[in-house]
Amino acid sequence: MTTAWLVLALGEKREHGGNDGYDDNPAEHYSWDSTVQNHARLAVGDVIALWDRKELIGLSVIEAIDTGTAEKTLYFCPQCQKTDIKRRQQRTPAYRCGQCRAEFDSPGQKTKTVTTYRSRHGSVWMDGRGLLSGAELRALCDSPKSQLSLRPARWERLRDVLLEKTGELPWEAEDDERTSIPGGHKLSNVRVRVGQSAFRARLLREQGKQCAMTGAAPAAVLEAAHLYSYADTGEHHDFGGLLLRRDIHRLFDLGHIAVNPDSGLIDIDASLRSYPLYAQLHGQPMTVELRPEHKVWLEAHWLSKRSPT
Repeated sequence: MTTAWLVLALGEKREHGGNDGYDDNPAEHYSWDSTVQNHARLAVGDVIALWDRKELIGLSVIEAIDTGTAEKTLYFCPQCQKTDIKRRQQRTPAYRCGQCRAEFDSPGQKTKTVTTYRSRHGSVWMDGRGLLSGAELRALCDSPKSQLSLRPARWERLRDVLLEKTGELPWEAEDDERTSIPGGHKLSNVRVRVGQSAFRARLLREQGKQCAMTGAAPAAVLEAAHLYSYADTGEHHDFGGLLLRRDIHRLFDLGHIAVNPDSGLIDIDASLRSYPLYAQLHGQPMTVELRPEHKVWLEAHWLSKRSPT
């Protein structure tokens, strides 16, 4: 099962145990250390969703985790010796202890050797601003009321919410048929489509918010459709894709919808013509202007899906 983590990213303002903060660049890497609960549980292939308590910043898949050691300065309450202290921005004294409620201007400090961790996850970074609020993200966690910086989240629920809002993720789950769990569940790994998010963003800039076969549509239902098998090549060819509505994309991949290279018109397979929604598209022109490269790929698609065997 794919594992997901909701992780708190506040840059220099992110504190744990009265430390000096962490060097974060959310779209590229995330740093933590062995003083943080769950520090050793994050793994390569896990989905990492970063937030700032108010909303989702973005998410990606962990490609690598670099580890090391460092000397870390910890600050603590001079009265109870606990590190649960917070700096106050406007009130004095400057600090307050979350445990014994003591107030003081200068905390105690000590140095500790810690294991450091830094995830690398920039390849399929997806910006999440405006997609999910802090309250929505908390509800997706195993423990919604948790205060931890690294929180386990329900990947299936997070995935479904994001797909509903965006129509597509820049990676997909890949079932591992070799390992099964009693009860009908299967383990899955994450197969990353590197560059998929950028590919879709480029198509949105070039094509606008419209399906190439049905016309104007909300961005959330538009997917970046390769006109060839991306699984076979692993490459994003120039002008090798079009934005298609999710259902149209699926039917195009199956060959039930294609573009006749002789007429340049949309061709609906006979098996779909009993459905008015699709039947009305048969014989219609594309709603976007096609470049020569698009026509080459669409002809190859036609030949592979519609040519007699």
